[in-house]
Amino acid sequence: MTTDPRAALDRLIAALEAHLQAAGRRHGEADPAVVAAYQTLADAFETYDEALYTAYDEVTPFILYDDAADEEEDEEEEDEEEDDEEDEDDDEEFEDVEDLEEEIDEESDEADDLDLDELEEEPREPAAGNGSDGAAAAQGRSG
Repeated sequence: MTTDPRAALDRLIAALEAHLQAAGRRHGEADPAVVAAYQTLADAFETYDEALYTAYDEVTPFILYDDAADEEEDEEEEDEEEDDEEDEDDDEEFEDVEDLEEEIDEESDEADDLDLDELEEEPREPAAGNGSDGAAAAQGRSG
């Protein structure tokens, strides 16, 4: 759509004047004349902004209220998606740590089981010789 910026500006000015008149004669919050003037003004602004950009690679410092709300919603949705992705990454890391801890616990339990099995398989034998030799040996070590 190629529009002359001067013609678009003239339509924008006319839309501003029409909106002012409609607002001055408002009959209630949802006055259809004001709603129509608002939409005409928004359309005229977008047309002017596009024509200005096309002709001179320039924009106005204004944004439409509906567009601003849409942009904020889009940014909020993007932020939420990023947070969700970070949460998923955190969950995966947490699951990996849990898996590692479980594996360590299982290995530890297996090692404990082996020690107990070895003890059960090897019966204790009493010391060789009579009881007095064992007592004498114990006294010799202590004294």
